[in-house]
Amino acid sequence: MVLWVILLCTLVSSLLGGLYVLGVFRRQRPNEPPLDKGTIPWLGYLLEFRKDSSEFLKRMQRKHGDVFTVLIGGSFFTFVMDPFCFGTIVKESRSKLDFRTNATQLVVRVFGYKPIEATHSIVHASSTKHLMGEGLTVLTQATMESFRKLLLFNLSSGEKRLWQEENLFHYCYNMVFRAGYLALYGTEPARGAGNKEKAEEQDRLHSNRLFQEFRKYDRLFPHLAFALLPPKDKREAERLKRHFWNTLSVKRVWQKDNISGWISDQVQLLAENGVPEYMQNRFTFMLLWASQGNTGPTAFWLLLYLLKHPEALKAVRDEVDKVLRESGQEVKAGSPPVTVTRDMLNQTPLLDSALEETLRLVAAPLLVRAVLEDTCLRTSSGTELTLRKGDRVALFPHISVQMNPEIHEEPHKFKYDRFVNPDGTRKDFYRNGKKLKFVNMPWGAGVSTCPGRFFATAEMKLFVFLMLSHFDLELVREEEEIPAIDISRWGFGTMQPVHDVQFRYRPRF
Repeated sequence: MVLWVILLCTLVSSLLGGLYVLGVFRRQRPNEPPLDKGTIPWLGYLLEFRKDSSEFLKRMQRKHGDVFTVLIGGSFFTFVMDPFCFGTIVKESRSKLDFRTNATQLVVRVFGYKPIEATHSIVHASSTKHLMGEGLTVLTQATMESFRKLLLFNLSSGEKRLWQEENLFHYCYNMVFRAGYLALYGTEPARGAGNKEKAEEQDRLHSNRLFQEFRKYDRLFPHLAFALLPPKDKREAERLKRHFWNTLSVKRVWQKDNISGWISDQVQLLAENGVPEYMQNRFTFMLLWASQGNTGPTAFWLLLYLLKHPEALKAVRDEVDKVLRESGQEVKAGSPPVTVTRDMLNQTPLLDSALEETLRLVAAPLLVRAVLEDTCLRTSSGTELTLRKGDRVALFPHISVQMNPEIHEEPHKFKYDRFVNPDGTRKDFYRNGKKLKFVNMPWGAGVSTCPGRFFATAEMKLFVFLMLSHFDLELVREEEEIPAIDISRWGFGTMQPVHDVQFRYRPRF
């Protein structure tokens, strides 16, 4: 009899524990945001959220207001859509709202890298040193050399000005990825006199092969991040990860010339902190995706928007030509390609605005913090809400600020000068008469702001600068609509198109 009682109590305890995990007993407490668990235990709204995050959040906002809590895959997420609350959330101490918890889980799943406590400080310190200030000047020059090797190497060969056709997304992603990769991870050594051309050809071939494999992994990334890959794709993802761990291994990287300080310093610091070599290899793979996974797609959208808006294309190209003239350089037949410096890139307010407008339209990161203790949140209306310990708080700026018509007039339209005043200064934006601090958040915010944002910006601007200064560009089918975005990538940075667009280019002179 006692045994049966024990078994029954165990069964009941297991059942109650299971129901708790499924979220069945969760109830909204006083001063907490509206709670919506959906109809499916544990899953909640996972399938709907993954199908179209943007439409799901819009529907929840219409139903519950600017702050609400929903169940997604066994976790409760409080989404904050009030932009005046963003500052409080991104500045809150890590002891209350911690961004590293979710980031750690993600990098383990998709890159196989297990961060140590010092990882964040290592990345931050190295990025501050090499991706900003004088370090950025050096890296911009290295990227310029990469573009010269990939994009401009045959311009002075005397070939006729013949049109070449390419797929725009593939072309932009390919060129920007490879230039960034060579600038960061180093180049093939020129072994012996007269072998520079052979080394450069090897760089072109190797970087192109690497890009092909990277695109395979990039296509799997969204479902891999949510652990939703079918068995066949999961095996392919594992194969690709092993390929990159080997290709980007520290042994191979140290054999290159011109390795950036950003890579070499971080690898050295990991080694000094006792991180084993196999884990360092996984770290270098993570850095590759973090640095190059969004720049190429963004460059595609920027060029496409410019090509679809002739007045924008003319204005930005005129600005580029003006900067070239003021630097004492000129693009002309038979002359070597120009050299674009960081100082020159700092003199392009219209290009800056066009890039920021592009990011406003297509960048859709999901910013998540783990709630480590009950935390008070005051909304712009003065209401005080409690974020519950154990939940996650999330911001989705694409909806709440970037596409908000109360902040950006005609938000679905591309306006290349949206972010710049006639005198070249940056515009301010308001909601309900109150000035906003956060009006565009492609790089995140607070302690989780992308540390490589300045290099990424320089890389994309440099590519577009060179394309506009050296080539005539046009769409093959000018009447073709701008392609829709791939909604499976909501929350992972820059969106990608559902299909490519053909364009043609030729040397301008």
